Amino acid sequence: MGNPTVNDPTGQEVARLHQEYVLQPWAKQGGPVIAVKRAEGIYFWDYDGKRYADMSSQMVCSNLGHQNQVVVEAIRKQAEELCYIAPSFAVKPRGELARLLVRIAGEDHFQRVFFTLGGSDSNENAIEIARFYTGRPKILSCYRSYHGSTLGSAFASGDWRRFAYEVGGAAPSFVHFLNPSVYEDGFDRTPEDEARCTRQYLHQLEEQIAYEGPETIAAILMESIVGANGVLVPPKGYMEGVAELCHRNGILLICDEVMAGFARSGKMFTWQNFDLVPDLVTFAKGVTGATVPLGGVIASKAISEFFVTHPLPCGLTYSGHPLACAAGLAATQYYLDHDVCAHVRQLESVLKPTLEGFARRHACVGEARCIGLFAALTLVVNKETRELMAPYHTSNGRMPAIFAKLRERGFYTFGRESNLNVCPPLIITEEELREQLDILDEVLTWADEEFCK
Repeated sequence: MGNPTVNDPTGQEVARLHQEYVLQPWAKQGGPVIAVKRAEGIYFWDYDGKRYADMSSQMVCSNLGHQNQVVVEAIRKQAEELCYIAPSFAVKPRGELARLLVRIAGEDHFQRVFFTLGGSDSNENAIEIARFYTGRPKILSCYRSYHGSTLGSAFASGDWRRFAYEVGGAAPSFVHFLNPSVYEDGFDRTPEDEARCTRQYLHQLEEQIAYEGPETIAAILMESIVGANGVLVPPKGYMEGVAELCHRNGILLICDEVMAGFARSGKMFTWQNFDLVPDLVTFAKGVTGATVPLGGVIASKAISEFFVTHPLPCGLTYSGHPLACAAGLAATQYYLDHDVCAHVRQLESVLKPTLEGFARRHACVGEARCIGLFAALTLVVNKETRELMAPYHTSNGRMPAIFAKLRERGFYTFGRESNLNVCPPLIITEEELREQLDILDEVLTWADEEFCK
């Protein structure tokens, strides 16, 4: 076949190009990288033919697995008909997807969709909409959160990734509050402890609203379930309590569904697991199954009607891009036609008890959290003291070693601090899931012996 050409590179060449020319997000540059040649279903392969099970759905976005042919065909057909038209024109997939999303969220409360390119600018534009609609400046958001990497969404984010944006000072009118992490805060998952945790954190938030001045607060922006910071399933009643505080004080509730949405929790939107209805819903990732970048903001009827008589202060060249909307329409319809939510709930009955069993059996597992196929383990070096494997904003070799050991076994996932995410594509079969959980079990046994006191 001769020497490899640019059109027929080796895995080493693909990796070298990445290392030398690509600025990789959230990483020191030039380090080792997996060169991926192809992907299908829940798996991807490197150039040496090694198979990896994608147990994080990449960045919790490839919800329908890789190369879903229904979505791929929808993109192809749209590309042949019309690749692009500006947002001010009506085009079939844009309107149809907006209507479908409103119906899924609830037509009794929601009305319109503003389309974006991804999660960061979904949250960015939701903040703009909330401020303009209410005439109030402040946005409250959680310390244990991540909302994006544009300026506003980064300031709203609570974890340490916001620090780079705060060089020279934090942005005005972004205020953080501490949201619960039941295990790390010293509580147990008993009804009594969860109730105590909920009361404590709602009381703190109520006081903070009072001190900030409710008349100055436009919105509370919250992930329906905190994702990147460890799939923090809130204690019972907490989300409803936040919604009630918003309603009582005329504050909008923005539910960030960027990672949690599109069947990940067994509901099309994760806020639908709680007894509340937000004013704005932001989404991205799973709306197209990550085939084409797309995000958006679903607005309530009241907010939508406001912008009938007031110009919308948001605009993007690629808002509602036809190719993205065609992919989003096909993917969203696929979730419904194949009842992916029911499949996810069925597999939760496998994943959740297995992970909870790991927490009982493994010295390195402090807590397991799972809703649908949205799960994480908190890893510790000492269960009695709850000493974390990697405390907040610190680095050591323990967690990287655990992830490396999983990759050696063909189990690919990611995590932050002491959290190890288990968020596979939603089309995974029970057999595939059990096979990968066995690998995780073996690696946790290794971690018990290697790191635990």
